[in-house]
Amino acid sequence: MHISIGMKYRDRNEITAQILESANGNGVRLSKIMYDGYLSYTVTKEYLGLLIEKGLIEYLDGERTFKTTEKGMNFRRIHNRVQEFNLLTTSLQKRNEMVSFL
Repeated sequence: MHISIGMKYRDRNEITAQILESANGNGVRLSKIMYDGYLSYTVTKEYLGLLIEKGLIEYLDGERTFKTTEKGMNFRRIHNRVQEFNLLTTSLQKRNEMVSFL
């Protein structure tokens, strides 16, 4: 039996943006990133490894925290713009469907 807890499917970009949002500003610990993103330990570690490799996030070893880099901030800005565009496009499509129904 499959029980849904209200979480919608998130693609890689959405999860990446959520992690970068969590680590924005002051450095945050792994547990905070997991909690904010509703992610398992394993998934979080995989994403963090990839984001570090791509230069979107950095690990501050002395503090054992993660912090979004400038490149990561740029990714977030672009991602947010794309999301806004997608919402606008969806709204226009629904409006056109309603008008064509009339």
